[in-house]
Amino acid sequence: MKIGCFALVRPFAAMAQQLSAIREMGVEFADLTDNHDGATLGVEYGFVASVSLDSHPAKIRKLAQDAGLTLTSFCAHANLLDPPSPDVYGTFQIIKAIRLARDLGIRHVITTEGDPKTEFGRDLTPEQCLFAIREKLYAPIQWAEELGIELLLETHGPVTDCPDGMATLLDALGHEGTVGICLDTGNSWLGGSEPVDYVRRFGKRIKHVHWKDMGPEWMLRRGQLFGSGMATVALGDGVIDLPAIVDALLEAGFDGATTLEVAGPENMRRSLQTLREWIAQVSYVRSS
Repeated sequence: MKIGCFALVRPFAAMAQQLSAIREMGVEFADLTDNHDGATLGVEYGFVASVSLDSHPAKIRKLAQDAGLTLTSFCAHANLLDPPSPDVYGTFQIIKAIRLARDLGIRHVITTEGDPKTEFGRDLTPEQCLFAIREKLYAPIQWAEELGIELLLETHGPVTDCPDGMATLLDALGHEGTVGICLDTGNSWLGGSEPVDYVRRFGKRIKHVHWKDMGPEWMLRRGQLFGSGMATVALGDGVIDLPAIVDALLEAGFDGATTLEVAGPENMRRSLQTLREWIAQVSYVRSS
């Protein structure tokens, strides 16, 4: 099991600095977290960690090589429940992410429906939510299949944060060889589900994992929020039974890439060490 880190570990720092900081913490893998169309002032002047979906791939590839990192996933988290708009990350951006990921040798592009921001999106029925997601992912799935990319649905919204909702969506989308799951341990728990249930139910369709633990202060919000960008506590300091998830993943034969989404260098270092220990302990028990 590979352990990587999301590329948002230093505030107001450019992507090159983010990747260097990840490597300095002893991590060898990273994802491309934030991205955008065209150009942005913040990137140009070095205080925003984002890559352009219109970048030449060699430019991004060099950033990773200079830091000594291997890129394992490309985040294309979208808003699939609100109406399309030029300022809403959606179908076109996901397609661009898929094409750029192919050029970078990244196999996994991770998307999700997100939390609706408009009255229109919040008023959709479950059936309408399903149709909205299917419609917006139809073309990206065609591109992913053509280019050999796995498009992964992250648990990060009112549909995907429920195992039954995820199952219904997977059935509706089809293309089992192309569409998979990115299990976010914190998001699925915050949405009201037990993360380990995803592993037991979907098994090998889980291709990537985002690791988060959640502190007890989130208990009262559970089932009301869909997604948290990063954990504010180290793995093992929160309320989620993460060792059980590690055990279930290894039992399912998972040996892929994972990403730590934890705020703060010290929390990151502790999380990395703790996760490595859990994996080693579970692997030892299973082999003895």
